[in-house]
Amino acid sequence: MYLTLDTGHMGVAPLIAQVLQRQQVRVTFFAAHERTQEGDGSLGDHWAPWWKARAAEGHAFASHTWDHTYWRADLGQGDALAFRVRPSAGPRQGQSFTLTAAEYCAEIRKAADRLQALTGQPPLPLFRAPGGKTSPQLVRAAEACGYRHVGWSPAGFLGDELPSETYSNDALLRKALRDIRAGDILMAHLGIWSRKDPWAPAVLEPLIAGLKERGFCFRTLREHPVYGQPLAAVPAR
Repeated sequence: MYLTLDTGHMGVAPLIAQVLQRQQVRVTFFAAHERTQEGDGSLGDHWAPWWKARAAEGHAFASHTWDHTYWRADLGQGDALAFRVRPSAGPRQGQSFTLTAAEYCAEIRKAADRLQALTGQPPLPLFRAPGGKTSPQLVRAAEACGYRHVGWSPAGFLGDELPSETYSNDALLRKALRDIRAGDILMAHLGIWSRKDPWAPAVLEPLIAGLKERGFCFRTLREHPVYGQPLAAVPAR
């Protein structure tokens, strides 16, 4: 299976790194330049040593768009294709505006370029749209500039962004251990602002250990049978 971690406030990032190292699990990080509890943003200089250390441990990296830019709607078509978007980070946080297909690709590429500068290794030619929100046109536009979209499996939604008042850590752990199947892509974050009872300290290591007990092993998306292949090698949909 494939554990993926999106950026967030980074408050649990050191703990997550310790768990991954202790369990000898490699993951794929999808990174955007988000506001953080400490430092100058998740892809800022403050966190540069953290990213470099993860690269040395053999993890993989891919873009989550630079400003954590949510797709909202398609506009136009053909050469005039554009997208209504709303970022949750950066100077236009919370504003709705339009990006052309080329400008959206630049959003993906900016995060990828920063990851390469931080880690010293080329990121994967993949991206994850914030919230997993896409359209067929958005996916095709991203593929045209070299980036394949990666979501997550239904059982792989680990629930760390859900309210802890109604989705306890214990319940999320039990659900994941019950429902996850071979080949699933799992998704959690490096810190969620809104969750009062943080997920990672309570769930991540028991989840990894429990899945190992079930006979599962973990791989990065470099080794995925589809996402690890060059974009041109995947048949058109």
